[in-house]
Amino acid sequence: MSHNTVPRSRAGARTRNGPGTAAPEDAGADAHGAAGTDRLSRISWFARFARSGRRAGSGRPTGRISPRVRLRRDRTLLLMTLPAVLLVLLFNYVPVLGNVVAFQDYDPYLSDNGFVAMLQSPWVGFEQFDRVLADPEFWHALRNTLVLFLLQLVLFFPVPILLALLINSVLRPRVRAVAQAIMYLPHFFSWVLVVTVFQQIFGGAGVIAQTLADHGYSGFDVMTDPEFFKYLVTVQGIWKDAGWGIIVFLAALSSVSDDLYEAAAMDGAGRGRRMWHITLPALRPVIALLLVLRVGDALTVGFEQLLLQRQAVGPEASEVLDTYVWWNGIRNQDFGYAAAAGLIKGIVGLTLVLLANKVAHLMGEQGVYKK
Repeated sequence: MSHNTVPRSRAGARTRNGPGTAAPEDAGADAHGAAGTDRLSRISWFARFARSGRRAGSGRPTGRISPRVRLRRDRTLLLMTLPAVLLVLLFNYVPVLGNVVAFQDYDPYLSDNGFVAMLQSPWVGFEQFDRVLADPEFWHALRNTLVLFLLQLVLFFPVPILLALLINSVLRPRVRAVAQAIMYLPHFFSWVLVVTVFQQIFGGAGVIAQTLADHGYSGFDVMTDPEFFKYLVTVQGIWKDAGWGIIVFLAALSSVSDDLYEAAAMDGAGRGRRMWHITLPALRPVIALLLVLRVGDALTVGFEQLLLQRQAVGPEASEVLDTYVWWNGIRNQDFGYAAAAGLIKGIVGLTLVLLANKVAHLMGEQGVYKK
């Protein structure tokens, strides 16, 4: 073969196009090379990402992501939640340090600074807890608290669910909006106003008593009846907060697809069967979660509500743990005793949450947290 028949090289092609000018083939090759380099860099990043999710010593991915990758991925969300986290730490966790006075004979007058007074107060160990547990009034307050909790759990807890089902069955949006507004309104009333309204209706000088007196009857006064007081407190709670409690259940019902109801109706299911097989299963996770939270809040049944009506029915019927701590600890400035009683209440409440959450797991629900 002669030299004239040899194919032109890339250098020759580049020379023919002039000095400093790249041939079209070279331009395509350079672009292709840049794209290939970029693709290789992405592949190498994904390879590092995949290796971060592999268990050491095995080639199978576990789904775990290294903390560094998660930090880079979620840094924007972390910055957004940082103010809320700081507020929770400041107002929820820093005050927990004050529980140390439960193990002291705390005297706030030892110093002008409460923290310095805490450091200078003598330690007494579990003496405050022994005083609390040996007090018969504490056990009486605990019994009243549990009775009110059980009544509210049986009578109060199902009411928001029933109201949510009732409102959800209303077809006209305007009627539904008016019903929600009427039910929400009492939640924004203070307990002073709620007790006053009940006093004007069910008190000895209320509307019902005056109406009965006009017809020859007398002696009607529910507000001062110690035997009926626990039911009165439950009814007040239902009137004030039941409408507000339906918000969570209505939100859960809004996520149910209408196609399920239409398909069930086409299969011949009536309104009752649609509610039993579609609506209630949709509410079941929310009901389990709120039930666990309600059990954890069992020892808090309304401080202001009961304190306002304490003189009307007496401490025998109205004394609960919160009012017990107030009258025997805070009011008498026995802060170590009050802190010990409050700490016992918190430990019992945490135990109830864990037990209720365990029951929710056994029922197949998530509860407050997963297993």
